Order: sequence, then structure tokens, then C-alpha cells
Amino acid sequence: MAAASGGTDKTADGTDKTGRGADTTPRPAYEQARDELADLVKRLEAGGLTLEQSLRLWERGEELAAICEEWLEGARARLATAMAKQETGGQTPGAPF
Repeated sequence: MAAASGGTDKTADGTDKTGRGADTTPRPAYEQARDELADLVKRLEAGGLTLEQSLRLWERGEELAAICEEWLEGARARLATAMAKQETGGQTPGAPF
């Protein structure tokens, strides 16, 4: 799956699953996105931010959560594939031999 390899699946309008469009910023690794998201949550919970600052942090948090979900979906797919191969003795399901 593309999420596990770092690629993205584009939709008909040119955006990827997260709506990032033609953004050329490299997608962070799962751990980076998770850590940044945790930091954003701490900042939001601490308070003392303007409404605009809070909204910007919230929007970035939504982006990071989507990135994490993409990574997790990719990991689930890879595990399912590995488990299916193990159950079929290393053969791709449906392969004649």
C-alpha cells in the first residue's frame, strides 16, 4: 500500500487522501507526526493562545492525525498480506503453486 512506502494516492482532483494537493513538503514519518501531534495537544491544553493560534494548531493537528492514520492503514495492510502469505505457506492467495 502506498502509505507504508511513503507515496500517496491521488484523487481525481489532484489531491491526495488528506487533501494536501500538490504540496511538495515531504510527508513526515509516523513517529515524527505522532510526536508533533502530541506537542500540539499539550500546547492547546496549556491554553493562553489566541483564537487564531488555536485554530492553526487544530488544523495542523488534523493534518497530522490524517498522516498517522495513513501510516497505520499501510501497516495494517502489510500485516494482513504477511499473515495471508504465512497461512498459504508463502504463496500468494489464489496462486496455483
